[in-house]
Amino acid sequence: MGVAIAVPEPYGSQLRSKRAGFGDPMAETVPSHVTLIPPTEVTRTDYTDVCTSLQGVASALQRFPMRLRGTGTFRPVSPVVFVTVSLGISHTEILAKAVRTQLGEPEPDFPFHPHVTVAHNLDDETLDRAYDALASFECSFEVEAFHLYLHDEADGWVPRQEFRLGPPV
Repeated sequence: MGVAIAVPEPYGSQLRSKRAGFGDPMAETVPSHVTLIPPTEVTRTDYTDVCTSLQGVASALQRFPMRLRGTGTFRPVSPVVFVTVSLGISHTEILAKAVRTQLGEPEPDFPFHPHVTVAHNLDDETLDRAYDALASFECSFEVEAFHLYLHDEADGWVPRQEFRLGPPV
């Protein structure tokens, strides 16, 4: 499973299409998203508990604005180019920490840095091209929910459960 904020349409498809255009094979199986919890194993018996925990987190936090603007990279540490979160960083950090704490997940190996991956594990020339091609990308949207994604052998990472932010209506 993974927990993430989905990049809404039409932006999610635009970024996924760009990722595919750079030759990143993960574009086929990974929707555009901002990771809150990276892929981790979960058993069927844990699924209900995970959903209950995530609903508790969602109910306690409010919706917030997010802007994606420009590009960044984790090179030379990791061969990744991403679109940066330029508004909504602190809200995303709070949400990620709440999810991690509620699920009992360990602290990440690297400091949490909200972003949307657009090129991963590609050669330097392609990473440079991705960095330049999306340098002027910008979109804004309201984060109203986050999702629990499960990995499916045929379809890749699929959102299976949505958790709306804010108290139940």
